[in-house]
Amino acid sequence: MTLAGRRVLVTGGGTGLGASMARGFHAAGAEVVVCGRRREPLDAVTASFPGARSVIADITDGADVAELYRLAGPIDIVIANAGAARSAPLHRTDLMLWHEMIGANLTGAFLTLRDGYAQMRGKGWGRLITVASTAGLRGYPYVTAYTAAKHGAVGLTRAIAAEVEGSGITANALCPGYLDTEMTDRTLDNIVATTRRTRDEAVATLAADNPQGRLIHPDEVTAVALRLCLPEYDGINGAALEIDGSVP
Repeated sequence: MTLAGRRVLVTGGGTGLGASMARGFHAAGAEVVVCGRRREPLDAVTASFPGARSVIADITDGADVAELYRLAGPIDIVIANAGAARSAPLHRTDLMLWHEMIGANLTGAFLTLRDGYAQMRGKGWGRLITVASTAGLRGYPYVTAYTAAKHGAVGLTRAIAAEVEGSGITANALCPGYLDTEMTDRTLDNIVATTRRTRDEAVATLAADNPQGRLIHPDEVTAVALRLCLPEYDGINGAALEIDGSVP
């Protein structure tokens, strides 16, 4: 496939799934802009992609997001990938943790998609892609705040899809299971630190939540995002696509 002439913005593009998205879209011919809060990982990504650019931004801050789009220029494909995950049992989930998860995973997606849509309106084509999670489709223990935020991100995407219907712009959510990324590494560290499990046992615990019994590779999610940008997928709008090996 080719996305030559298209410009894609990937939030949280310095590591993990975001870096995979940047690589995949660059390989497909798109001009890539990545954003994040830390310069070093962003520079490591863009150094390997001719023409790629990076912008430092906090996607939970409205002024930062506005400046991000000003610096990035007109965007054809928005991938609201930035997020965070922290776990705690319900009775230990305080307001600070709650607000952190809602901000990183829902408010950030809202601001990214809202401003992205504002500058692609009337152009006749665009893609708004939210990276949610299987936690946005069902409940998981010990991540109530994260799960609520991801449910919100899926609902946000579906509402946007209804609003952009018929405009040539589509909005869809990607809902991967546990990924083989740095974010999952931090979750594994927490499991090991707070339980008597070994790291291998912790990996097995997370992998068991994916129907195929393995962690999902980020490139598998990138492949789905790329397909959503093909003309053959113009009719997919408002979907929450599970990427965890499950049968619909």
